[in-house]
Amino acid sequence: MLTCFSCKEEEAPPKVLRPVKYTAVDYLKGDRVRTFSGTSRTEKIINLSFRNSGIITSFEINLGQRVEKGQLLARLDNVQSRLAYEQALTQVNSATSQMNTAKLNLNRVKTLYEKGSLSLSDFEAARNSYRTAQQSYESAKRSVEIQKEQIRYGFLYAPANGTISGITAEVDENVSPGQVVAVLNAGTDMEISLGIPESVINEVKVGLRASVSFTSLPGKVYKGEVTEVAPAVDETTATYPVRVRLIDKAEEVRSGMAASVTFNFSEDEIQEDALVVPTYAVGEDTKGRFVFVINESDSALIVNKQPVTLGELTMEGFVVREGLERGQKIATAGLQTLLDGQEVKLYKE
Repeated sequence: MLTCFSCKEEEAPPKVLRPVKYTAVDYLKGDRVRTFSGTSRTEKIINLSFRNSGIITSFEINLGQRVEKGQLLARLDNVQSRLAYEQALTQVNSATSQMNTAKLNLNRVKTLYEKGSLSLSDFEAARNSYRTAQQSYESAKRSVEIQKEQIRYGFLYAPANGTISGITAEVDENVSPGQVVAVLNAGTDMEISLGIPESVINEVKVGLRASVSFTSLPGKVYKGEVTEVAPAVDETTATYPVRVRLIDKAEEVRSGMAASVTFNFSEDEIQEDALVVPTYAVGEDTKGRFVFVINESDSALIVNKQPVTLGELTMEGFVVREGLERGQKIATAGLQTLLDGQEVKLYKE
């Protein structure tokens, strides 16, 4: 008797698919306006300092004071410089006496040499002594001029027309050369100093227009233009320093006012119908940049490695030149671990 057993086939374990975050390729959005905070300042700021050391004996500087170019602002006691000047005068007098003596001796030796009473070597020695005395005299004269200039370094004059915006010294204070004693705002134009983050800095160019407003001047908006863009990041703020000059004359804007600078990047050369992909969706290998496109095949979702040609970097990501079409789904995470041809399931951001 044969016994037949019914055998049930073992079920295959369910396929484990990796979830993948994705986004759809689309055009640049129309809203590309960004606002950054900054501080107003005049275009030319001069740190005033003495070129000599000493104690301040006169300090005719006040905050907000208007000064004219060449106006005397402060002076030092100049004790050391005056002493050095007097010593230089003494050296000139001594050098003059030595030169005159050497000249008389040369004339005497020359007369005796011409009469045959002295040798040629005696005449040459006298002439060399006179030349040495002449050189010492010229050196002493130059020293007098230098010491006279040092005395002038003890006087501080306004280098340009402007307004005093800061004071860091007082009368009877001992200062050293180069030590800032006051700050002069000498520019005629007002500019805004601000920091731009790395994600936006490539869109900020010299000549780019901006709108500027101030919290202390409500309801007023001024036109501005980018005049400087730093090539390197400021390590203190982790932003790129940028300066925007106010095109409009604004007498009411003072240095140090808090400002808001607004850029409209949609007005630049990038076309509004350009495709864009997020920066974090782009990978790079030895062959160039790529993305993982998610394609449907026999009811399965497969990621395929797609080379792309990219253009400018915008706030929304890279502009796509070649390699993608609008509506295609691309992976936005885990690019380093995805494999070309791998089956996945979608996990939308």
